[in-house]
Amino acid sequence: MHFINQHLLKLSWLALLVLFMLLFFGSWLFMFLAGESELITPETWFYYFVTTATTVGYGDYSPQTTGGRMTASLLVMPGGVVVFAGILGKLSSFFVELWRKNMKGKGDYSALSGHIVILGWHPEQTPRMIRLIFGDTRREDRKIVLCATEEMDNPFPDQVLFIQGDSLSDDELLSRAGVIYADRVIIYRSTDDKTLTSCLTVAALTETAHIVAWFEQGHMVKLLKSHCPDVECHTSISMEMLVRSAQDPGSSRVQGQLLSTLIGPTQYSVRVPDDFKGVTFSRLLECMKKQHEAIVLGIAETATGDDLVLNPVAEQPVKAGQLIYYMSAQRILSEEVNWSEIQG
Repeated sequence: MHFINQHLLKLSWLALLVLFMLLFFGSWLFMFLAGESELITPETWFYYFVTTATTVGYGDYSPQTTGGRMTASLLVMPGGVVVFAGILGKLSSFFVELWRKNMKGKGDYSALSGHIVILGWHPEQTPRMIRLIFGDTRREDRKIVLCATEEMDNPFPDQVLFIQGDSLSDDELLSRAGVIYADRVIIYRSTDDKTLTSCLTVAALTETAHIVAWFEQGHMVKLLKSHCPDVECHTSISMEMLVRSAQDPGSSRVQGQLLSTLIGPTQYSVRVPDDFKGVTFSRLLECMKKQHEAIVLGIAETATGDDLVLNPVAEQPVKAGQLIYYMSAQRILSEEVNWSEIQG
């Protein structure tokens, strides 16, 4: 009675397996006792059982004795319908539950690598962030994992994976998001304190991911940089943009286009290959314009861009491993640049 209550009434996988085995071997035993010698060989019985129990009934095999026909009529066909219906229902429930689990952010993506993790949800800013990422149609094809504390379904089920939890600084949530093996981590929380906490936690978990964070206050950036100098930080530049537009009308258009992948030529970066021999900035500027109609804006040694030099002097050396920042209609991949021609 305990087994019936725990497994059969709940139609557990164990109960379905037990019912299937009882039906399969019990039916075979009755066919054997009825003298159905043509049906009881292992390969024939399996084929006959499946076609009969699923009501497909090809008719190439059938019982010839009265006992065999009674077994098929009273045991194989009705029993098969019940068991197979239970299995199909169980499978449907399993996949629906799996889908709901992923939609509710309860999935586990710890096996992912080379992906983008976004920590924080804003009803207006996060959707724009997703649009900007996918607006770069030639970007590296990285999966995106969005992490949030809000109780909600995945807001972009066709584009991103979703993780939900009580705290975005929780090791279990960050592990499910695959932060350890992520390639990029974007941290955009509701307050600077939360952003700082997430930055410190993520930086302690991964040594390979490039971490980008948004702060409202500049002193929080200095505090984070004192502990995690490799984190690339952003603060509001709205005042600078306002003054620049007043002094140079139309500047807002330039600033917007440099940042957005949705409205035309914009800013990208490409790394100089390790076997590059080196040229002057003026040579690079000339060749990139000739090859790709791209305008080179500057160069940097590190991924955070703290040592970025915009519009360097003509004789500024460009060396292997540096990052080149440029403006063009679309992203230019490193293998598409004719580096040998630039060196020549």
